[in-house]
Amino acid sequence: MRVIFLENVPNVASAGETKEVADGYGRNFLIPKKLALLADSPDAAQMTVQLKAILKKTSDELAALAQQIEGKEVTIKAKVGAKDRLYGSITSAHIAAELESVTGLAIDKKKIELAEPIRQLGSYEVVIRLGKDTTPKIKVTVTAEEKKEEAEEKKKQKVKVEETEKKPKMKKKTTKKKEKK
Repeated sequence: MRVIFLENVPNVASAGETKEVADGYGRNFLIPKKLALLADSPDAAQMTVQLKAILKKTSDELAALAQQIEGKEVTIKAKVGAKDRLYGSITSAHIAAELESVTGLAIDKKKIELAEPIRQLGSYEVVIRLGKDTTPKIKVTVTAEEKKEEAEEKKKQKVKVEETEKKPKMKKKTTKKKEKK
């Protein structure tokens, strides 16, 4: 059975492709779920024109999105243990959330390509696969988060400095006690 794919089907075909598939697969899965259309049907020619227009539009949108993301720098703070190793790790979900807060653009965490989660401090170049040929790169910098004790000490020192600056120095009054006779 020859079908035209209306949507991307993983490991089978992408939208707009015409491909030969098993009769049962096409009849029982692809066509009822509107993932594909029979290539011999009268609507097939019209659908291919519409699909090509949609694919061109989406590829243009992806290219514009890639230009906005390309070269952006994302800084993530994390708790650090010995030898600059992180407690836990930085995953694509963390990067997607931080990228959204920095740029305001929602990127799916599945599109961020990490060979393995980031487990050490440093700068990393991360690829985002938006489309087949659209892969912008961003820079992810992982820095150490201040420990609570250090942050509290800094606050206390700051408060002490402010208190000493605000209080005017007073002279000590010396009072003599009257002796009783």
